[in-house]
Amino acid sequence: MQFIDRSKISVQAGNGGNGKSSFRREKFVPKGGPDGGDGGKGGDIVLEVDENVNTLLKFRFNRRFTAENGGAGDVKKQFGRGAEDCVIKVPQGTLVKDATTGEILADLTELRQRAIVAKGGRGGRGNAKFKSASRRAPTFAEFGEPGESRELLLELKLLADVGLVGYPSVGKSSLIAAVSSARPEIADYHFTTLVPVLGVVNLGYEKSFVMADIPGLIEGAADGVGLGHDFLRHIERTKLILHIVDAAAVDGRNPVDDFKKINVELKRYSEKLSKRPQILVANKIDLPQAAENLPALEKLAAQEGIKFFAISAAAHKNLDELINFVGNKLEEIGKEVEPVVDTVKIFNVDKEDDPVIIERNDAAEFIVRNKNLEKIVAMTNFDNAEGLRRFQFIWRMKNLDALLKARGIKEGTTVHIGGLAFEWQE
Repeated sequence: MQFIDRSKISVQAGNGGNGKSSFRREKFVPKGGPDGGDGGKGGDIVLEVDENVNTLLKFRFNRRFTAENGGAGDVKKQFGRGAEDCVIKVPQGTLVKDATTGEILADLTELRQRAIVAKGGRGGRGNAKFKSASRRAPTFAEFGEPGESRELLLELKLLADVGLVGYPSVGKSSLIAAVSSARPEIADYHFTTLVPVLGVVNLGYEKSFVMADIPGLIEGAADGVGLGHDFLRHIERTKLILHIVDAAAVDGRNPVDDFKKINVELKRYSEKLSKRPQILVANKIDLPQAAENLPALEKLAAQEGIKFFAISAAAHKNLDELINFVGNKLEEIGKEVEPVVDTVKIFNVDKEDDPVIIERNDAAEFIVRNKNLEKIVAMTNFDNAEGLRRFQFIWRMKNLDALLKARGIKEGTTVHIGGLAFEWQE
């Protein structure tokens, strides 16, 4: 399976159904009152975590998702049908951001967790809802409210208990292949592993943990060198870090220096990440040149106050001791690691602060911005005289004429609000 861990998609929630304008017409009831029903609600766009989805691959080929519109209202005060939500299945560990602002909208970490990322529009009210003592026979009804639309960035952060970090070719892939059923590509060249690999390590009956082989980090990774950001973010959720070094220094590097450089990159990327518990693992001790580096590595681990293991992934040497220690350490850590905060949000909550903003475009036309007014424009039938009068009343209540005059508007100047454009007149 191809591993895709970042995608951009567009979502469009459903529009609300139009309200109905009608009057009761029955035998012996010559002047029945208004009986137009309300439109139904448009469908929401919902992201849901599914255990059967492991990557964001499907979003490479399907980038636009649209929910259905609500049904129109009908006579006899019948409500329109509410539309079904559009549910998009995503893998566990998906981080959702607004593509325009970069704001984190949801952090989906639990199975079957849901987040509404675009709300469907409410149904327009039928003319029966506008009946009052002073308006006995209203002829107008509302259009449905438009559904929300936005562009989203989806990022997959692996949910693993243990993350393997270290320079390329130190043996991380060999280790995860030796202790789990994962089968990453292994070769004698740098960056053989180009995508993260997950492996389940079994410790006995109903006891296991998930290990992630993170592609090799290099100096400058915190600045994005060598796809550093793509790799580092996968370590953020791990409880424990196995820091792998090449004790044999096959590539001529100093394993002590490698350890220090990688930790500098971890700290530069995230102060919190640099404080994750670590275990220093010296690999390739089956090679004769490893012996001269082991004392310095043991001393380094003692100075750092962390546990040290000398292993050979290729020769399966000391692996049981390492894995058993990791299992016990994870039980000790337990709830000590700060849990991932559930940041799921429900959008489109009306805010009390919704000021009227008046701007001018390059053509010297006026643009009025106000969320409530823009909704009213979208839901008003301007072909209906009563609907138009109702909008004019709201316009006066908002004191918009005075606001436009204060900005220097002249007779005949075009004013835009939502999808409406008109010439302003005294």
